[in-house]
Amino acid sequence: MTITRRNFLSQSASTLALSATTAFAKKSPCILLRSSWQVVNIGDIAHTPGVLALLEKYLPDAEVRLWASPDLSAEVMAMEHRRFPKLPIIKGSIDEKGKASNPELQAALSWCDFLLHGSGPSLVASKDVAAFIKHTGKPFGVYGITHGSFQSGTNDRELLTQAKFVFFRDSPSLQLAQREGVKAPVMEFAPDGAFACDLRDDAKATAFLQANQLEAGKFLCCIPRLRYTPYWKIRNQPLNAEREARNQAMAEHDHAPLRAAITAVIRETKHKVLLCPEDMTQMEVGKQWVYDKLPEDVKSRVVWREKFWLTDEALSVYIRSAGLFGLEMHSPIMAVGNGIPAIVGRFAEQTSKGFMWRDIGLGEWLFDFDQDAEIANYVPAVLAMAKNPAAAKAKLAQARRFVQQRQRDTMQILRRELDRL
Repeated sequence: MTITRRNFLSQSASTLALSATTAFAKKSPCILLRSSWQVVNIGDIAHTPGVLALLEKYLPDAEVRLWASPDLSAEVMAMEHRRFPKLPIIKGSIDEKGKASNPELQAALSWCDFLLHGSGPSLVASKDVAAFIKHTGKPFGVYGITHGSFQSGTNDRELLTQAKFVFFRDSPSLQLAQREGVKAPVMEFAPDGAFACDLRDDAKATAFLQANQLEAGKFLCCIPRLRYTPYWKIRNQPLNAEREARNQAMAEHDHAPLRAAITAVIRETKHKVLLCPEDMTQMEVGKQWVYDKLPEDVKSRVVWREKFWLTDEALSVYIRSAGLFGLEMHSPIMAVGNGIPAIVGRFAEQTSKGFMWRDIGLGEWLFDFDQDAEIANYVPAVLAMAKNPAAAKAKLAQARRFVQQRQRDTMQILRRELDRL
């Protein structure tokens, strides 16, 4: 073809237009999610799929890789991949020279635009965050943590100040950070990421309920807990004599109200009760401190779950229940996030995370087991939840709307930070 001035100008214009389009085409934001703390607790597992579900919903154009902790098991990884089949999952650490311990993590550090630290009892991966900041210079944010607990690190305040945003999952944590002088540009309350967890294993849940003659909507779930999780029973750890002594000293005090609530539900309603675990130690706790001490007429309508389960099966059971009560936090979080009412008992050893129930408008369903006056109202609250499901659902719906609004707002803040890159 002969090149004429008209052809040349036409081709040049097309080339320039294509170049401009390419130049202004926005690439997908690349988020490295640092999460996945341990697998012995279905609530700790739930942090990760919860935040992933929020990213999927509110930032559908983002590419996400999960930087998991070393103990993420093949079983839990397979469960997460059933829900997020395209999710790359990597492990590893960064050494003092800034080199990753494996090629997959090294590639992810180069690939990502932003590090997002997921929900947890503290800035759990503070060492990894510090190394990431030092050796990549890239921005990071924190989504839904407790601050100031015995698990918090010595450099958390310095690191949090360097974040683009820090969302605290309970107001006492936010207030403490403000008093300490943490100066991140955005510091607000955000619900724990586990509220958004939507894992399911309906087949296992249905089989379990049928085998134990539990009908959907006609049973409550009860979750026991010791003051300190006895990790020495499920990990290669020495006995912590001080914590074990505290557990034994308070076990009867803490579980007597649960037995009283179960007894009232069985005798005053047609519901059954499922006694089930959130972590691997709680089957034994439930048997010893709750089930074995129940009156015989009550025990006949109580199901004790003998084996541990994973988050997907547990949540599929919870959503078929009429509600939850007990001494744990994350099963209630998952329940409320999926439309099921839940009552929380807390004590000082659990840090300040329980106060998120007040933050989301469920203060009437939060009971401090260090206060006898609050324990006295525990059984009436459980009975009211069982006897008046319409009122319970209405209370739940208002809190759930608030949670969902905060999820939208916080994801918009993340979007804003990514748009600035």
